[in-house]
Amino acid sequence: MAKVQLNQKEQHYADTREEAEEIVTTAKENENLQMHKITEKFNKYGQYFLIDLTYAYQTPKEVMESRPQNDGLPEGQMSIDDAEEDDSQLKRVK
Repeated sequence: MAKVQLNQKEQHYADTREEAEEIVTTAKENENLQMHKITEKFNKYGQYFLIDLTYAYQTPKEVMESRPQNDGLPEGQMSIDDAEEDDSQLKRVK
């Protein structure tokens, strides 16, 4: 079974509020964006902004309910469906 990316989290840094909003605007172009958050922080060097972005690509339910692709099988290897069919045919012969 192929690996499928379900979600991704990113965190970005910006010096100004405008830079932070620009990062969010760019991220909104991606239709998989689920959540964005701009957090204002302070330290001894001054003010900065952390931008949290969360992307969700598919839900686990969609992945689990989808049937595996037989295209990726190496030459000569049977899929699980083929193996079950052969097993049921052997039981009928006996």
